Amino acid sequence: MEDQADISKTLPADELADPEQPPANSAKIQYGKAIPPQQQILIYSPEEWETFIQEWATGKKTGYAKVVRLAGATDMGIDVAGLEDGSGFFGIWDNFQCKHYDSALTPSDVLPEIGKMLWHSFNKEFSPPRAYFFMAPKGCGISLQKLLLKPTALKEKLFEKWGEWCAGKITSTQTIQLQGAFLTYCEQYDYSSFSYKNPLEVIDEHRHTPYFSARFGGGLAARPVPGKPPVVPADDESRYLHHLFEAYGDNKKMMLTKLDDLSSWPELTSHYHRQRENFYQAESLRNFARDTVPPGTFESLQDEVHAGIVDIAEAVHEDGLACLTAVTHAATMLPLTENGLISVVKIHDRRGICHQLANVDRLKWKK
Repeated sequence: MEDQADISKTLPADELADPEQPPANSAKIQYGKAIPPQQQILIYSPEEWETFIQEWATGKKTGYAKVVRLAGATDMGIDVAGLEDGSGFFGIWDNFQCKHYDSALTPSDVLPEIGKMLWHSFNKEFSPPRAYFFMAPKGCGISLQKLLLKPTALKEKLFEKWGEWCAGKITSTQTIQLQGAFLTYCEQYDYSSFSYKNPLEVIDEHRHTPYFSARFGGGLAARPVPGKPPVVPADDESRYLHHLFEAYGDNKKMMLTKLDDLSSWPELTSHYHRQRENFYQAESLRNFARDTVPPGTFESLQDEVHAGIVDIAEAVHEDGLACLTAVTHAATMLPLTENGLISVVKIHDRRGICHQLANVDRLKWKK
């Protein structure tokens, strides 16, 4: 202890000081330090990497008719594919070959995959893809990049290394020799279709898909300001407005079916306009969710709201308007903390979701 005390006295003051850190906020305490996406993808499993690429391909703005992910030993060199039309693998399609390795890809990593594509397309298992991309979190090494950027060099290297790198790796049942009709097919193949995607480019494009926030966090973007409802209600408003006018009529004990019928009650006219604004607010949230969160997130929010208010809707009320008022008020009080949209959900949205539910007859105000 005496020696330690003597040593501490000789150390500079800055080496004895506590680590300097800013005060911790609640987010840091709960979630820790944010890890950038380009670092997160490095620790994915091969399966998770394929799922990430499937999300990216599904969310691409150019869009495919269908994006499929094949898994297992019989995938024939196809991990994720973007299909342009109903012809599937015999129409126009792009292949995204996923390789999650600890280092950048090399020619020996990818030439066997090119061999699989050649062999199986030669045997008419599928048509040759329009484009074939190698997708790896650490990208392609310099030697591989040079080959993929020069199709003639890629072809020469493939032929040179076929026996060593490819022949025994095409199928598990036979060694595939580069000869005969297959050799002719390989000589005539368009090698410019083989390319690669930079992982940072993929992350940036994934950022504009509905899957990014759920995968990498960081919160949602600001919502655009919703537009005002059109003066004349749209056709897709008919059901909730039908239920709304039923509630008004139940309250006034007479048939009310249109806005002009409310002219004697300014408070109902004002109420009517507010309900339409709430409905359109919720519709804008639906559209926002479509572009920013995974499919089903908004529908899950609707289900949560419904579960929280359905007992109130089915209880006994003085009239339909009283029921509507009680239900929409209850919706504003629900603790919807689990849904991924909660950070952008507003009071108007909650009330509007009630009308969305009424628009598909999941809720009715008049008994």
